[in-house]
Parts: sequence; C-alpha cells; structure tokens
Amino acid sequence: MKIFVAGATGVLGRAAVPRLITAGHEVRGVARSPEKAEQLRTQGAEPVAVDVFDHGAMTAAVAGCETVIHMATHIPPLRRAWRVSAWATNDRLRREGTHVMVEAALATGATRFIKESVCFSYPDRGDQWIDEDTPLDDPAILDATRDAEQTALSFTGDGRAGVVLRFGLFYSADARATAEGLSVARRGMSPLLGPAEAYQPSIHVDDAASAIVAALSAPPGAYIVADEPITKGQWNSAFAEAFGIGRRLRPTPKIVLKASRNKVGALAKSWRVSSARFRAATGWEPHYPDARVGLKAVAAEWKAGTGD
Repeated sequence: MKIFVAGATGVLGRAAVPRLITAGHEVRGVARSPEKAEQLRTQGAEPVAVDVFDHGAMTAAVAGCETVIHMATHIPPLRRAWRVSAWATNDRLRREGTHVMVEAALATGATRFIKESVCFSYPDRGDQWIDEDTPLDDPAILDATRDAEQTALSFTGDGRAGVVLRFGLFYSADARATAEGLSVARRGMSPLLGPAEAYQPSIHVDDAASAIVAALSAPPGAYIVADEPITKGQWNSAFAEAFGIGRRLRPTPKIVLKASRNKVGALAKSWRVSSARFRAATGWEPHYPDARVGLKAVAAEWKAGTGD
C-alpha cells in the first residue's frame, strides 16, 4: 500500500515510518528541511516538501496514495504551554490542516484517512471507566481537537474509512516531554499535573507507532489507544524510581491549576480509559502494559544515550 504521512519526522513519525515500511508499505512523508528529508530516506521513505495548508500542493503530494495519515502536531514547550496563544499552530494543524488533507485524499481517490488525536477530550470521571461511548467534554479549548476528529470521520463513506486514534500521553527516551518531566522532577515537582488519585492514560511512542500500523485494518470510527491507566501518583512514583530521583515529588499547587484555564490545566483531570474496542478490532496489544513497565525501559535508554 502507498501511504502519505504528515508528521513523518516528529516523535511519533520517527517510530511509525519504519514500522510501516517493515510491514511492506511504501511511505511518502512530509519533510520540512534537508536534514528531515535525509532522515526519511535513511528509513526507506520518500520525502516530500509541501505546505500542509496549501490545497493544491497537498493534492499533488497525496496523489497515488491509498492511505493518508495525519499525525502532524506543534506542541509548545512546557515553558510556553501555559499560554493559549502558544497552541495556535497546533490548533491550526488540527482544524485547517485536517480539512486540507481530507479534501486532498478525497480528490485523489484515497480510501483510508487516519488522524492522530488525544483521549484528553473526555470529561473527568474519577475512577469510573471511560470508553468511546462516553460523551466528549465541551470546553472551548478542545474545539480544534473535536473539529479535527469530525473532519477525519467525515471521510467515511462509499468504501472509504476515516479512523481517529485517541492516544494517551506519549513517553519515550526521545520525547521532549521526557526531558521536561525530568527537569521538573529534579526540582522536586511531579511531572504530571493533578491529584495523586486521578488516573493518567499514557502510551509508549513505540506502542503508538504499532497502533498506527494496526489502524490500517481498523473499521471506521474513533478509538481510544493507551496502555493500562494507572493513577498520577503511581505514574509520578514510577518516573522518580526509574530515573533515580531520590526525593519525594510535590504535586502541582491547586492554586496554579485553578488559575490555569487552558490546555495544560485541563491535563489535571482523571481519565481511566479503556482501549478494549481498538484491541478487539485490530488485535493490537501494547508491548509495555503500563507506564510502570515502560518508564523503566525509557530511563535505561535515556541513561545509555546521555550518561545522565
């Protein structure tokens, strides 16, 4: 199968592209610099320089591909993520970029559209289980995510399949969030926001990449894709143990969370999500059953690579 990938050189793309190629597919990926283009060539993919907001250019870039995968994001660094304005490009990629890519896929006869999304659009349900039938939350800060999902799912029809993957929090040795979490932990603060008893869905980037491959055969629809959720307290403790943080980590002050009415503050909620539907539909299983296992592997890889 010929596959077009937006976000091919990001943290998820770096893991997903080789797996797609190993599975026997031809991959054409967006590369925005000569260095990124060489990265894709080294992996065995075809790089293409294209503005994902340009309808004409995207239609030409997608031509001949049977599947379009949109996992392009622009997540701001932690020091800027508290500002609503810092998310403008990411929101545009979700809202406008998804529309352009769906239109290009329709115009060129593609039969499958896969959109990366997040499971943080669900309401706080404490320790109650959440699945795909749980209504999404409705704060305005989630508008771009909901719009992107609706656009992707609208691709379904006349033999076409639109698939949305609602991932948990990404973690890996090469994820920027890991470095940021380690910096925060070394200052005595918990990497995750919210109360210790709240549940945190997460997923190792390698497992998210294998889910991208599995989604090539998934029936149309939206799916939660995460490992077994553990509480934020368990997650923070596992992180500290894996990275050898020899101090008790303090939770984020409640006054800070109350004042933060944006995407970062929203991450303090509790989401005990189930990936049972995606597993049943595709046979996908995460290599790392939960973050307590995965974080040990991440820390070992991190220390081997940095000596830190």
